[in-house]
Amino acid sequence: MGMLLCCLFPLDSIEWENLVMASATVNGGGCRLRVIRSVSAALGRRFYAKVATGTDIVSAAPNVSLQKARTWDEGVASKFSTTPLKHIFKDKKVVIFGLPGAYTGVCSNKHVPSYKENIDKFKAKGIDSVICVAVNDPYTMNAWAEKLQAKEAIDFYGDFDGSFHKSLDLVTDLSGALLGTRSERWSAYVVDGKIKALNVEEAPSDVKVSGADTILGQI
Repeated sequence: MGMLLCCLFPLDSIEWENLVMASATVNGGGCRLRVIRSVSAALGRRFYAKVATGTDIVSAAPNVSLQKARTWDEGVASKFSTTPLKHIFKDKKVVIFGLPGAYTGVCSNKHVPSYKENIDKFKAKGIDSVICVAVNDPYTMNAWAEKLQAKEAIDFYGDFDGSFHKSLDLVTDLSGALLGTRSERWSAYVVDGKIKALNVEEAPSDVKVSGADTILGQI
């Protein structure tokens, strides 16, 4: 495989990726998965392995819970309770969007406002809740939501250890921005736990497909 990669290196990125995928398939699915991930990373391309349209989001992240945004005192009073995914998605129509982090520029200035400003349109389409989730603790998410004056429109949740996004294979390394492992920027329309539409940005700085306008057109 190493000799093959060296030989293929001069090819353009699409040819390289396709040939490595084909070659790795010969050695079985496990090898194929590892090689595609490595090549995709080298090419700067996104790779999705876990979720897609039709996926049951609860089954894809078994035994995972999110943490409702709240103050520290509210956390203590609740004995640091968490919310199982089935309680969030079962028998409900939900729009959920994930973003790299609270207080970051694009998230604060563009992504969250797009949902806040369109909340009435979501309600008119029968959406039970619009959820924002990030790899942050619920206390940070709460303070940020209050700063954005968005708590009345959007339900904010923390994914404090990243287990939700890791289960869905929707994480990205933003160490270059001193953020470490964070969520991709994405959105989904989920009905009774099943993903009906999924949008993931090519770059976490983009809001080209994960904003409110796109998902409204998919409901």
